[in-house]
Amino acid sequence: MSEPVLSIRDLVVEFPFREDVFRAVDGVSFDIMPGEVVGVVGESGAGKSMTGSAVIGLIDRPGRIAGGEIRLQGERIDNLPEAARARLRGKRIGMVFQDPLTSLNPLFTIGAQLVETIRAHLPLSEAEARRKAIDLLAEAGIPKAAERIDSYPHQFSGGMRQRVVIALAIAAEPELIIADEPTSALDVSVQAQIIKVLKKLCSSRGAAVMLITHDMGVIAQTADRMVVMHRGKVVETGTVGDIIRRPREPYTIKLINSIPTIKRQDGAVAPAMAANDDGAYVQVKNLVRDFEIGGGGLIRRLRGGTEIFRAVDEVSFSIEKGKTFGLVGESGSGKSTCAKMIVGLVRPTSGRILVDNHDIWAGGAGHRERRKRVQMIFQDPYASLNPRWRVADIVAEPMRTLGIARNRTEVEHRVAELLTKVRLDPSAMRKFPHEFSGGQRQRIAIARALSSQPEFIVCDEPTSALDVSVQAQVLDLMKALQDEFGLTYLLISHNLAVVRQMSSAVGVLHNGVLVEQGETDAIFDNPQADYTRMLLDAVPDISKVA
Repeated sequence: MSEPVLSIRDLVVEFPFREDVFRAVDGVSFDIMPGEVVGVVGESGAGKSMTGSAVIGLIDRPGRIAGGEIRLQGERIDNLPEAARARLRGKRIGMVFQDPLTSLNPLFTIGAQLVETIRAHLPLSEAEARRKAIDLLAEAGIPKAAERIDSYPHQFSGGMRQRVVIALAIAAEPELIIADEPTSALDVSVQAQIIKVLKKLCSSRGAAVMLITHDMGVIAQTADRMVVMHRGKVVETGTVGDIIRRPREPYTIKLINSIPTIKRQDGAVAPAMAANDDGAYVQVKNLVRDFEIGGGGLIRRLRGGTEIFRAVDEVSFSIEKGKTFGLVGESGSGKSTCAKMIVGLVRPTSGRILVDNHDIWAGGAGHRERRKRVQMIFQDPYASLNPRWRVADIVAEPMRTLGIARNRTEVEHRVAELLTKVRLDPSAMRKFPHEFSGGQRQRIAIARALSSQPEFIVCDEPTSALDVSVQAQVLDLMKALQDEFGLTYLLISHNLAVVRQMSSAVGVLHNGVLVEQGETDAIFDNPQADYTRMLLDAVPDISKVA
């Protein structure tokens, strides 16, 4: 039997504080064999990324490896001097991070970055390194690699940038690749492509892959074995099929049960909805948004006009009061542009948006009253919450701006009430956003959205940054608040399972065009558009595990 590429035994990672020591990784042990993908799964704080950081030697001080050992091809590496550990990174251990933009220098072309990496680890001339870089881009699935090699990172889509990061990770032909949440920020179809690239590289090069993720669907599609972590410990390990079909530990069972499914949950298929129902609470009619593109507005006008990119093209749909309409599609399909127009952040080029038969873009009397009916919950709660404000001020701001509460005592009472509604302790109002977890921050964002007493909330990827169990909690909360307050939701997501769970009707956007819409079960069970079928086929499904 061959030797493991990576062998971890009784690994302990600690962070000493003034009066205590926090143990982030507590006695972790597992192996990864050549050509094998091992998925390390668990919620935020489980210790999975910290384990990967320990392997590659990137634990921030005052953190330290306090026990155990890490071996690469039988050679112990955790006790090497820093200079020796640094030589392993890139050469023998490649790394793929969650956000490709943090791994790529925006000031240099893709080719320059690849050539630099290759020449740092392999004895090749510049011309030889460039040829190898083109081959690596092609192997990672970049079309027309010879033409794209001189492009900059901003000229690639998110999925293409992630392919470039994979090409960088394998540039020096490493024995081990650590992929930390490599697909969580990607659309479902792009996610499927990246999974295929990783599996192909693993089989063709014999590299071992440590795949760190909270997405059981990705693990099911990609990994051979899995390691389930919770609070720094390994709670269960085995083949993917065995653990998904026969989980033993309560924590693993909870993770699996938290995964939303695209399969229909209940009864018969209802008839499809009409594109526009004049009696509906929200009516989006023939919405269009154009953007000027090209080399500078003034110069282009002097040369005879501007070039126009149509991001949203004659989109129409309606939402009944108290219901949820799901809007799905890949990045660049126009989902978020629609959202921004509907909440009043971007003015439509043409078309109308009616909420309770009032045009939200109409000026004049009652404009402020109409706007307060519509609120938005954003994808990244940390980016949408002011880090310098306490929670009390964040939640109270809409009330003060719209004159809903009369005095400080009333404001404080309403903030406490809202925090209770989103299942947070009212004492949270005295804290700052950085003192909360991602799921708690999203609850604060929901409380802020509710503070203006809206009737319609636009939810733009509200759970995509969250662990699967936290995602389930937030979705349950949104459902409960909808039932209590009669809220109407527009749910924008690339997670089709979340849309199926939450929505009564759904629309599918592709290149700014609504290619299909109707009752959710009808669309998911019997899609008519080829694009919809492609999206559904790309969804990772743990029920398909052999």
